[in-house]
Amino acid sequence: MANFGVGMLYLSPMLVLMTVFTFYPIMKTLYYSFFATNAKGEPVLFVGLDNYTDLLASDSFRTSMKSTFLYVLYTVPVGVALALFLAVIASEKLRGIEFFRVIFSSTIGVSVAAGSTIFMFLFHPSVGFLNHALSWFGAEPIKWLTDPHWALFSVAVTSIWMGLGFNFIILLGGLQGIPEDIYESATIDGAGYWTRLFRITLPMVSPSLFFVIIVTVINSFQSFGQIDILTQGGPAESTNLIVYSIFQNAFIHYKFGLASAQAILLFLVVLLVTIVQFKVGEKKVHYQ
Repeated sequence: MANFGVGMLYLSPMLVLMTVFTFYPIMKTLYYSFFATNAKGEPVLFVGLDNYTDLLASDSFRTSMKSTFLYVLYTVPVGVALALFLAVIASEKLRGIEFFRVIFSSTIGVSVAAGSTIFMFLFHPSVGFLNHALSWFGAEPIKWLTDPHWALFSVAVTSIWMGLGFNFIILLGGLQGIPEDIYESATIDGAGYWTRLFRITLPMVSPSLFFVIIVTVINSFQSFGQIDILTQGGPAESTNLIVYSIFQNAFIHYKFGLASAQAILLFLVVLLVTIVQFKVGEKKVHYQ
């Protein structure tokens, strides 16, 4: 019992911080989701599950959820695969490879605001570099951020670039943790590069890969800054992801109860997706 008390004493600072900044806001959000609120965010009328039923019956909410899942589908597989590809290249023992490791990981030091601003200029319809490059091949300019068919894709490209540095560093660390004697034994047994890659490298780096996938999925569901800077949820709500929709309902339309219900639904969706990932993906993870 004394040991338990000592342990709780050491944990108490973190427990206090988590209670104030995590558990209390979650419970407050759940409480607000059952109320209609005034412009100050004060609960004025208990509505029960009406906020949830209104959301599920709303075309705007369904569009927002569809856009969110498409965005996750665009960003996660490509972002993780690209980071893994670069990490495999950067793990080779070549002269000057340290320079490329710095370049590949550099996006981790770029803020969402700075990264979004960079791509805003790249996507500019008249002076942007991408349309300028298309003109070299005689192609028509693309309205990257103002065409509903291209806007979500454009934001996804921005997010992939901004998340590349973090994913690269984690995967490179996993690759560098693989013992060299395993590769030496495989080489002696006659295993070629591709055999070593698929039979040794990928299974051994699977814990890091699994972690990166989990974190990337959660971050994709929570994307906000690049949406706010690049498209503000438009055009035609094609990039109105669920987090940006929560922001609009709470701080533009002052429907804090409805926004709270959206936040709870998003929490449940992310929780369900994460549980499925652990149930399905963890079986394929090779722990040393």
